[in-house]
Amino acid sequence: MQVKIVNKSSNPLPAYETIYSAGMDLRAFYDNPIVLNPLERALIPTGLFIELPAGYEAQVRPRSGLAAKHGITVLNSPGTIDADYRGEVKVILVNLSKDAFTINSGDRIAQMIISKHERAELQLTDILNETSRGAGGFGHTGVK
Repeated sequence: MQVKIVNKSSNPLPAYETIYSAGMDLRAFYDNPIVLNPLERALIPTGLFIELPAGYEAQVRPRSGLAAKHGITVLNSPGTIDADYRGEVKVILVNLSKDAFTINSGDRIAQMIISKHERAELQLTDILNETSRGAGGFGHTGVK
């Protein structure tokens, strides 16, 4: 599958880092470093614009290293980029740590995964088929 991309940044195109990678790293692109203070969020531009084929979406997800080492994550994870969106790809980052974190242009800030999706046709009904799980959710099976 091919995806058209416009790169208005000075960064390289997103790429798969290994042969088995599911996601491509997105890099920040702007003039001055952005400091994210604890519990602060910011919309980080990438300078990228994409054209996805119909039936596909791009998901923006956190980078595990930023989350584990610095408490930086994608606020609306996963963020969805629809096939008809033509604006700049931006990433909502939040700092969940106790320390300020500086984001420089060119830093890898998130990953993008391109996925096929289906469109569902909802059928209104009064009854759902029973299952052994039923309405159990939100940790009903415990932690052990």
